[in-house]
Amino acid sequence: MSRALFSSGPMDHLAMLPAVDMSTSIGVFQTPAPVFTASGCAAAGKELDQFFDITQLGGIVTKSVMLAPRSGRATPRMAETPSGMLNSIGLQGPGIDSFIEHDLAWLRQRGARIVVSIAGSSVDEYSKLAAKLRSVEGVSAIEVNISCPNVEERGQVFACDPVAASNVIQAVRRNSDLKTPIIAKLSPDVTNIVTIASAVERAGADALAVINTTLGMVIDLDTMRPALGGITGGLSGPAIRPIAVRCVWQIHQALPNLPILGMGGIRNGQDALQFILAGASAVSVGTVTFHDPSAPLRVQQELELALAERGFTALRDAIGYGHRSPDLPEIHEELE
Repeated sequence: MSRALFSSGPMDHLAMLPAVDMSTSIGVFQTPAPVFTASGCAAAGKELDQFFDITQLGGIVTKSVMLAPRSGRATPRMAETPSGMLNSIGLQGPGIDSFIEHDLAWLRQRGARIVVSIAGSSVDEYSKLAAKLRSVEGVSAIEVNISCPNVEERGQVFACDPVAASNVIQAVRRNSDLKTPIIAKLSPDVTNIVTIASAVERAGADALAVINTTLGMVIDLDTMRPALGGITGGLSGPAIRPIAVRCVWQIHQALPNLPILGMGGIRNGQDALQFILAGASAVSVGTVTFHDPSAPLRVQQELELALAERGFTALRDAIGYGHRSPDLPEIHEELE
């Protein structure tokens, strides 16, 4: 990574440390940088581009797009929580045709690396979305969002069942360019996330996005009713980071060759490094951008510093480094 990024500010002393090769890969998708945006937190990246050069990131993960335009869930849609926030947007969006014509065209013209996130209410809808993207140039990877908690019917959360999750991934794989990596986005709201990860890998997923938000709710004490119009919402932010790191760790421990895009409450480079050491090949930064729009690039800079301070000369050497001791016990999920 160019040292020009660190010409001023608190990162000056990085110039005193050895350079770190920050390149990484998600399946066959090679990228010179390991930090991505998180789906749903930056639309298609245009808003963030006024704060920093989005082409310096590993890639832009777009807001999940559906086949037809969608208005989303009832308002209010957001609520603050300790160390986090709840959102109940409900996959509002323009639909795939408008997305391709406007958002994807802008990202391609801008020169960004593009990860298109798709979501559907049926296997057939995912198939049609993949088919539409198959002939579109400039898509580096497809994130298959099978885990959004902000749907009216929780039965639509395909990632909560290994068979349903597999069916979606198989359909997307069949209808996608074989050169385009498929990233399955998983939910933490399951008994054993490794079971789901194994199922989608067998179904054709080239990588995983871990984790989506976890389902939560808030009661407004003035109205004594749910604070969100949709009653429940997805909890994100620092409050879920330990859950996310645990999920990444468990999956990497069981499936060490499956690339992981780690996410969940990352605020700085030290947070990002936890995910890398747990087994993530790259990370996504999301909720923090609502109060610090420049956070994705800052986290990337801080991650390079954190790696250099610990003697790493390449990010790839740090992936899964926390697993290096043969004496570490396996983590088992227990239900009380």
